[in-house]
Amino acid sequence: MNLSKITLRPFKLTDVDDLMIYAGDDQVTRHLRRKTLTSKDEALTFLKYVCNPHYHHWHRSICIDDRSIGYISALPGSGESMFKAEMSAGAAAEYWGQGVVTKAMKIAVDQLFKDFPHLVRLEGFVDVKNTACQKVMDKVGFRKEGLLRSHYFLKGRLGDYFIYSILATDFLPVSKL
Repeated sequence: MNLSKITLRPFKLTDVDDLMIYAGDDQVTRHLRRKTLTSKDEALTFLKYVCNPHYHHWHRSICIDDRSIGYISALPGSGESMFKAEMSAGAAAEYWGQGVVTKAMKIAVDQLFKDFPHLVRLEGFVDVKNTACQKVMDKVGFRKEGLLRSHYFLKGRLGDYFIYSILATDFLPVSKL
């Protein structure tokens, strides 16, 4: 895999078929808080939502040759939490273990700290059973801060999660890597 081909861009409505490949796969979505998409109509509804310019999340498509193979999102806080954002990411199963999400996360962290200069902290909640995501967080430079016991009710079960964070002062921009 040539990781230099990985880019991030806003989603487009024309990503609907590519989105169904990963967001319609139970294996990909098993650790995500959103449900697995079951139809092209659901995927199009989702894309209309995230393509809306008034949508308050930072949501990007992970692309290779402009083809959507995954996503990265960040939910910026508001009020007293405006200094932080919660991140999430995923990619089609065929790209697992190749460094794709790690590379995309590094790009995203750099971009988020540029796009939102008031952000001091990015954080992610990782299911204790999702060892692959834990490795990604470590490689990107996030620090494991602790275990949150029985933190989320996800897909029929109450689960334990690790909380990870990276501070703006921790991160070396992509341009300096």
